[in-house]
Amino acid sequence: MAKKSAHVPSVRDVLEVDPAGVDLAAIDPAATPVGPTNKADAAKAMEAIGVELDQLQENLYAEGVGGGRRRVLVVLQGMDTSGKGGTISHVAGLMNPQGLRVVSFKKPTRAELSHDFLWRIRRQVPGPGQIGFFDRSHYEDVLVPRVDELVPPSTWQARYQQINDFEAELAESGVTIVKCFLHISPEKQKERLVARLQTPEKLWKYNPSDLAVRAKWSRYQEAYTDLLAKCSSRAAPWYAVPSDRKWYRNWAVAELLLHALRDLAPTYPVPAYDPAVELAKLTEADPLR
Repeated sequence: MAKKSAHVPSVRDVLEVDPAGVDLAAIDPAATPVGPTNKADAAKAMEAIGVELDQLQENLYAEGVGGGRRRVLVVLQGMDTSGKGGTISHVAGLMNPQGLRVVSFKKPTRAELSHDFLWRIRRQVPGPGQIGFFDRSHYEDVLVPRVDELVPPSTWQARYQQINDFEAELAESGVTIVKCFLHISPEKQKERLVARLQTPEKLWKYNPSDLAVRAKWSRYQEAYTDLLAKCSSRAAPWYAVPSDRKWYRNWAVAELLLHALRDLAPTYPVPAYDPAVELAKLTEADPLR
């Protein structure tokens, strides 16, 4: 009797967070638990991923033009220097910008604060056929108020369920959500902050307040631990991506997005006209002839 082939764990199998037992201390930010184990192999893998992503994105975009409602939203969260912007540059850069929606959420404006915390998020959800990237997201409205004690605990605690309801609503409306926590070590963060201060071209990335946030590292890790456990659902699971190695981080997020698009398997829409009839009109009765 032929032996059954062993199941090869996918990036989703390995990186998906277990809500019942989130332990960030047990996740090595420099690990390469699945996929390429060196920068050269990761570069080759990204080339192949790019070819497939480009085609699937075109299919999804065409589907949206044809009336389909499906879209994909990639949510990136992580400590300063974890590489949210860099990830978007390397992953989104593999696709046609016409079908992308990239949003970076900053500190809420006075106008935004006058609304419910999800108001500004809803306005930026990608449209049908699009792939969206959020650099920070609605999760900032749990993390920052909690760590900085800006609101009573009851306020930010209630937001866990509000977020779960919101994401379930998005999933029901055709949005596939890919949530990635870019997990880095405090040592790597320090290295990257030093690099910013020593590199003229990177000085714009540094903000003196970064050190104040860094001083709250342990409190942010506790907040992220609860967030990952309470807001990882079947419709919108969290993936903890080791991010000390930029090349691995980029590959992992690209691979997670690729899996999501493969699941959707978008195809070109069936035209509402007869191509043969239209071709005959153009060749036999061309109005410009």
